[in-house]
Amino acid sequence: MTDNIKVADEAAQEKLSGEIPAGFTRIGEMAESFGVSLRTLRFYEDKGLIQPRRIGNARLYSHRDKARLRLVLLGRKVGFSLREVKQLMDLYDPNGSNIRQMKVVLEKSERQLGRLDKQRLAIEEAISELKGLITTVRDRLDDRQSARRYG
Repeated sequence: MTDNIKVADEAAQEKLSGEIPAGFTRIGEMAESFGVSLRTLRFYEDKGLIQPRRIGNARLYSHRDKARLRLVLLGRKVGFSLREVKQLMDLYDPNGSNIRQMKVVLEKSERQLGRLDKQRLAIEEAISELKGLITTVRDRLDDRQSARRYG
């Protein structure tokens, strides 16, 4: 009996230390290729956004996990909350037409685009105001420095 346990443990260790199953990626490689931390990947796993396969303590990511992580990162980049991203991904049905999912994605995306357009306008106004302030302060500084030199 103990020989069987030893053999099983050795086989598991060989899997972990040797080659990983085809189509899977280790957590370190996954983090590096997507430019995220290990902590981020574990956080997304805790939130149910990705579901890596576990062999012992090792996390192995499938093509599906990679695709889901791409969607999470895209969603975050455009300003969606993780909750919204998860809601959108949970609507996916591998056997269905996904019309409902696409309609929800379209609706949320159009709404987010409106928010981002407003933010861009506000940022452009702030930049314009700041440039004006910089010009005014530079002119006053130049005037005062010139007056000091010649006065």
